[in-house]
Amino acid sequence: MAKQSFSQWLAELFKFGFVGGVAYVVDTGLFNLLVYGPGELLLTHPTLAKVISASVATLVAWIGNRYWTFSGKRSATAGRELVMFVLVNVGGMLVAVATLWFSYYMLGLTSPVAVNISANVVGVALGTIFRYVCYRYWVFSGAAAAGPRTPAPPAGSPRPDPAPSEGRSGRS
Repeated sequence: MAKQSFSQWLAELFKFGFVGGVAYVVDTGLFNLLVYGPGELLLTHPTLAKVISASVATLVAWIGNRYWTFSGKRSATAGRELVMFVLVNVGGMLVAVATLWFSYYMLGLTSPVAVNISANVVGVALGTIFRYVCYRYWVFSGAAAAGPRTPAPPAGSPRPDPAPSEGRSGRS
């Protein structure tokens, strides 16, 4: 990975935050539309609405991060990258859930304000840091974009002769 200047890193961080903000709006907007919008399609199934909205938001975030934030670092295999991206998002969600669990069950902070702060402020912040680091160094590492490797000759096959160098007659 090429060295990045501080201003380039800040630009990358801004893009990451912007894409995350768009994904957050998609997630919350679609969730509320499915649960409370016209026809209240999933009023009695808010968890299904959340799974749908979070899934769509994850795809939005992947596209934004792949083609904008980390465009110079994406891998050649989009499918592998998407699977890694989803796994990292699940990890980020687990970070937020663990923060909520600790606050709620271990510290006994059960008020609506405390629950929202632990889940949606502290948990989202820690999950976002986790996601950024994983996206930067694992998902969008550019490792697979380097191109195909030259296959090794089959075992037992003769090695090709090196090209004769200048001034050499080619005789032993």
